[in-house]
Amino acid sequence: MPPQAPKRSPLTPRWSALRRWFAKGRPANAGQDASARMVREYFRHKAQAQGYTLSHSQQRVIDCMAQQASLLFGARAQTPPSLYLHGAVGRGKSWLLDGFFQALPTTQKQRVHFHDFFARLHQGMFEHRAQDDALAVTLDALLHDCRVLCFDEFHVHDIGDAMLITRLFKALFQRGILLLVTSNYPPEGLLPNPLYHARFKPVIDLINARMQVMEVGGPHDYRSHASNHAHQLFTQGHYVWPATATQRQALNLPPQDAPAIALTVGNRPFQARLCEGRSIGFTFNDICEQPTAVMDYLELCRQFDRWIIDDLPELGECSIAAQQRFINLIDVLYDQDKHLTLLGRLPLREALGGNAIDLARTRSRLGQLQEIH
Repeated sequence: MPPQAPKRSPLTPRWSALRRWFAKGRPANAGQDASARMVREYFRHKAQAQGYTLSHSQQRVIDCMAQQASLLFGARAQTPPSLYLHGAVGRGKSWLLDGFFQALPTTQKQRVHFHDFFARLHQGMFEHRAQDDALAVTLDALLHDCRVLCFDEFHVHDIGDAMLITRLFKALFQRGILLLVTSNYPPEGLLPNPLYHARFKPVIDLINARMQVMEVGGPHDYRSHASNHAHQLFTQGHYVWPATATQRQALNLPPQDAPAIALTVGNRPFQARLCEGRSIGFTFNDICEQPTAVMDYLELCRQFDRWIIDDLPELGECSIAAQQRFINLIDVLYDQDKHLTLLGRLPLREALGGNAIDLARTRSRLGQLQEIH
């Protein structure tokens, strides 16, 4: 499935006009300055429209992005060093990535969530496994004429994935693709499991050698801005506790003892508690304690827009595998912008204990739900 284009910004018509203006009657050697100015102006207007005050580190990233655009679209087009952005949750990494993507005056670009791209990469390599170079054939199909590839939420937890990521990054750099990546972790913090970290060092070395690594900091969590929530379906969702029968009835939610419903996703059997139209409901056990995967969540998101996840336990008492599945599921629901109703017995802060390394991002995202108690 082709990657989904980001939602159109209200600034898009203005920047379409600017692109046309820059393209008319401009000397060839003006392309570099025009592209750089376009990126800077886009971010200035975007921050102003959303009431943001850019931090020093964000401004440094924008200056770097402007230089990249200048090299990409100058008279002597060239591929600049790729860019790796890392920092704490909610510090504007995705906001910067999306802004750069929108401002670039080209259609030869893709912006994808890393989960989604990697799932489709696995699927494509399986389909082309008879080819001499299944990775190259799959990338041809996924990327077409792409010159700029933006990966949001890059992280690694599995050594098997780590080995493929090494091959993927090498292939992207060999193709002359400008790669932009956001992550909560600096390169050295990827795959922190000491059993595997040394085997992932080739990827870390490759990132440090071929990418400009920049930290995005600042005192504010931009996800807390109300202006961010107006057009997001995910943030219109709810966290309901302690999920009493009265609450369920008032919100038209399935009863706690709703019977299981057989469901097939791809070729895999699942059990759900609700399946009506574009709405789907699971218990935490149904979706996170079973051997489910990101590809399953993505396929379900293609079929369902409104999600109910019932019976959230104390996450810290679950296995690390179940915690990680829950983190991955929330990542997918957030990125695909699905409406979520999450039900638990405890206040959300108390329910989201645990030791999985990405829980800070999950807490930040679920903290945007409207709490009903």
